[in-house]
Amino acid sequence: MTVVEPVCAIPDIAPLSSPAELDAAVESARLAVGLPVGSRVVAAMSGGVDSTVVAALLHKAGYDVVGVTLQLYDHGAALKKKGACCAGQDIHDARLAAEMLGIPHYVLDYESRFRDAVIDQFADSYLKGQTPVPCIRCNQTVKFRDLLDVARDLGAAAMATGHYVGRAVAADGRAQMRKAIDPSRDQSYFLFATTRDQLDYLRFPLAGLEKPAVRGVAQSLGLRIATKPDSQDICFVPSGDYRTLIDRLRPQGREAGEIVHMDGRVLGAHAGITDYTIGQRRGLNIAVGEPLFVTKLDPDNRRVIVGPREALLTASLTLDETNWLGDETSIEAAAEAGAPVLARVRSTRPPSPARLAIQDGAISVVFAVGEEGVAPGQACALYDPADPDRLLGGGFIASTTACVV
Repeated sequence: MTVVEPVCAIPDIAPLSSPAELDAAVESARLAVGLPVGSRVVAAMSGGVDSTVVAALLHKAGYDVVGVTLQLYDHGAALKKKGACCAGQDIHDARLAAEMLGIPHYVLDYESRFRDAVIDQFADSYLKGQTPVPCIRCNQTVKFRDLLDVARDLGAAAMATGHYVGRAVAADGRAQMRKAIDPSRDQSYFLFATTRDQLDYLRFPLAGLEKPAVRGVAQSLGLRIATKPDSQDICFVPSGDYRTLIDRLRPQGREAGEIVHMDGRVLGAHAGITDYTIGQRRGLNIAVGEPLFVTKLDPDNRRVIVGPREALLTASLTLDETNWLGDETSIEAAAEAGAPVLARVRSTRPPSPARLAIQDGAISVVFAVGEEGVAPGQACALYDPADPDRLLGGGFIASTTACVV
């Protein structure tokens, strides 16, 4: 899975202008791996341009590359969807690329694991009034836990992926996760849950490349996927409408309820709480003479709470399932010290100044200025104010406290 991008036509891709540019890309990949040439590296190949270029660059750099592709859901049905990740066409493309490169390639059936760890959790989150991020769950479980075990079983010294994120080794020998050089492609937000042990084993050869250069490498190497569109939407939602999937998996979410103003007035009715997310304005079908937004979801009482835009401002949030990559011994130690952080609550939003704290026994993020539209279930990635490109970790948003307005 990758960052969702607008659907657009892929322009004609020009190969790199000189052999020196390709050599530089290969050398950049070699430096990113940081292992002796000839070492075995497993390349996670989704069938898209990014992961295919990773496998190609590492093969050209002289590594013993083994390609692995995960079948995550019904690839027969997924053939009907353009831009799906790890679907039937993607598996076919990964296999063809491996054959062209002359590297071994394995397809692993992870449908059951993916359904349990990602799809079911996705549907359950909406029933709880949360806004989940399935890409993070996929990286956290199926890809960076289960697939890493497979890579080790294959005797690999490292596993490389096509994520746009950086990795650096500090003076103390610890690996750090850093933003990619291309801010429009950076995926560090989606990888906040990567543990220290996982980061020691993972490699990200595309961190120093921008997307046009990656396509240029593919074109220069004659890879047929050079102009393949990027993945769109949520990979396991063929229609692009997640509500259809949730209705099928969790029909109880289709129970009607009330739309209630935060001052207690009942303004209307809804056909199911899973139709709504925090910050939503469109589709409320109520008219009260002022713009209203979803400020809270109350699944126990099947209520959608609405209010003015200023009611979306969040003063602080609490975190669950935290992960820490910072210098302190733990996120608890950082929170007890009131460590300053840059907090990113959406992948499309820049980080905001904040500090860590302990509130009612929970790890909290307290914003310097109210943050708008923070939704339980989303992730909060934390960065270092003294080194904004460094990811410190983060957690899933468990609850929020509104600003006093």
